[in-house]
Amino acid sequence: MDKLVSLCKRRGFIFQSSEIYGGTGSVWDYGPLGVELKKNLKERWWYAMVRARNDIEGLDAAILMHPRVWEASGHVSGFVDPLVDCRNCKKRFKADDPRIKGTPGTPDAQCPSCGMKGTLSEARQFNLMFKTFMGPVEDSASIVYLRPETAQGIYVNFLNVQQSTRQKVPFGIAQIGKAFRNEITPGNFIFRTREFEQMEMQFFVEPGTDMKWFEYWKQQRMDWHRGLGLAENRLQFHEHTREELAHYARAAFDVQFDFGGTLGFQEIEGVHNRGDFDLAQHQQYSGKKLEYFDQPNNRRYIPYVVETSVGADRTTLAVLVNGYREESVEGETEGRTVLGIHPSIAPIKAGVFPLVKKDGMPEMAVRIADDLRGTFPIFYDDSGAIGRRYRRQDEVGTPFGITVDGESLTNATVTVRDRDTLKQDRVEAGQLKEYLARKLAP
Repeated sequence: MDKLVSLCKRRGFIFQSSEIYGGTGSVWDYGPLGVELKKNLKERWWYAMVRARNDIEGLDAAILMHPRVWEASGHVSGFVDPLVDCRNCKKRFKADDPRIKGTPGTPDAQCPSCGMKGTLSEARQFNLMFKTFMGPVEDSASIVYLRPETAQGIYVNFLNVQQSTRQKVPFGIAQIGKAFRNEITPGNFIFRTREFEQMEMQFFVEPGTDMKWFEYWKQQRMDWHRGLGLAENRLQFHEHTREELAHYARAAFDVQFDFGGTLGFQEIEGVHNRGDFDLAQHQQYSGKKLEYFDQPNNRRYIPYVVETSVGADRTTLAVLVNGYREESVEGETEGRTVLGIHPSIAPIKAGVFPLVKKDGMPEMAVRIADDLRGTFPIFYDDSGAIGRRYRRQDEVGTPFGITVDGESLTNATVTVRDRDTLKQDRVEAGQLKEYLARKLAP
């Protein structure tokens, strides 16, 4: 993970937020390559969920919502952790942190960070939602929260979307958006952060058909992760035990990815059968009917919900971890670092290089790069030895290297090098768009 974090900063994937001021804890900025990679993942998800289907609609709900939303969802009363503070080092811990020796609030309790005894406060309830105020007066009547999940914006818009699109149950609503949680123990790079992005889809179904759809979406979502190029042996399902299940959940599975090291297998997506809990709660708290009218059968009911919720940041990290490798190259003393990212989501699709900076090669390479740039993200590089230029692109996951050499000037062909196999094809310059399109297909 340390090597990956270093690469991400050096090559412009991910930076510590507000780094020149010492950084903000567990908040990260996506650099030029990172924002492209994450954007490609989000677009791939949006295509699979919304554009390629006729039974799922898109939504972009506001981050700030009526505070009663979070009362109905249970976040105000239930989204809490018991915490203790150290009066000496000012650090905060969960009350059940196994590193704490003794009982917090007593003289013998020892801080797991500074080692001082008797400095830990008694446990107190701490809500994980970020709280702010709406309007000019900061009082209890103006409290609002930054949303801790995007799903509630979908539930409160259920009828708005259903009636405006004339969708019939079963159908879904999908959304990509930021969420915020005041995590107590964030860490492991972008795995657990205080500001993060979710890709969520709520699928509304007739009661009694929910388990059929639950099994369907389980398989669909696992297949999607496989399509990203994540290694089969690093993916698995984890079924929530009776103790792990939320009180309203009828079934829940996590798609887990093996991040290696101390992290191991961790959740990157959850698939949940939530029953009718969410719509029933909002109907009760708002006083507005959220029933679906089944016209052919002349009956009304509150649909059950099958939820798929994937973390855009965690999936980005999984793609980076999965793709990172160090390998030796036959005939070379210096090895290479490679990000073996699936070509369809790689931030840069091809690097374009003149073999040398003379004899008209740079001019031809620039023309090729400019022509391809209208269709693909392209990087032009004429600095340093050609081998070093290849290595730089290997390190950021660029799948193809296009080199203009002496032969290019006479027969209008170029060399296209494959990042993973190192195989080189001779391709007509005028056919490069078709060649890359074929190779980059999902």
